[in-house]
Amino acid sequence: MGVITVVTSGKGGVGKSTVAAGVGAALARRRRRVLLIDGDAGLSCLDLMLGVAEEKVFDIADVICGAAAPAQAIYQCPWQEGLFLLPAPAQVEDIASPEVMRHLVPALARYYDHVLVDCPAGLGRGFESAAATASRALVVSTPDPVCLRNSSKAGLALAQHGIAQTRLVVNRFSYASFQKTGAFGDLDEVIDAAGIQLIAVIPEELKLASYAFRGTPLSVRCPATEAFGRLAARLEGDQVPLMAISRF
Repeated sequence: MGVITVVTSGKGGVGKSTVAAGVGAALARRRRRVLLIDGDAGLSCLDLMLGVAEEKVFDIADVICGAAAPAQAIYQCPWQEGLFLLPAPAQVEDIASPEVMRHLVPALARYYDHVLVDCPAGLGRGFESAAATASRALVVSTPDPVCLRNSSKAGLALAQHGIAQTRLVVNRFSYASFQKTGAFGDLDEVIDAAGIQLIAVIPEELKLASYAFRGTPLSVRCPATEAFGRLAARLEGDQVPLMAISRF
């Protein structure tokens, strides 16, 4: 059975879904079968990022109610072989319960090497449903005090769900801005503020949002793509160093 990872954040607007799509694509480039489950009911965006919005007919709510088989609601990303999406429902009230997710997600994970569950920001009902299925978690944050404080709360909530393997992804990192703001002296202080072990730093990439919402991949040469590749390798246990933050 594939490894189930929840991708979460304590605060919205930190690029959580972009990280989920980026690391999913990076794992697929390693010749893994990867399923992204969009758990952000009513506010989904992974269908746009993966370029399947136009062909989407069914979503996870249709699978749960029996209107569609899982195979009918899972879509292949057109620009990355091995990457698949199970979309979120359009209505918030159709969010899956934790009990349903505990049965559905492990059943799907038998057919994939990795399952990434992209859950809504915060610690509400969507978080509870997504966390109910996972054996590990990625907490996405930007390097500012408010986001990191909320990331710390998310880490504690994940621990209460029995998820011990929780790692921090610092997203949208700009070395120049980091030095200019002076909120933290170095990355060690960022890690201390979150209270979560660091696994990746993703650089600020101005083109990332436009690429994502056009449903097209980033260039393999851009720093963000390299960072996602290193994150994927570290998730699979490879001894890969972080990118030097002075490059960002």
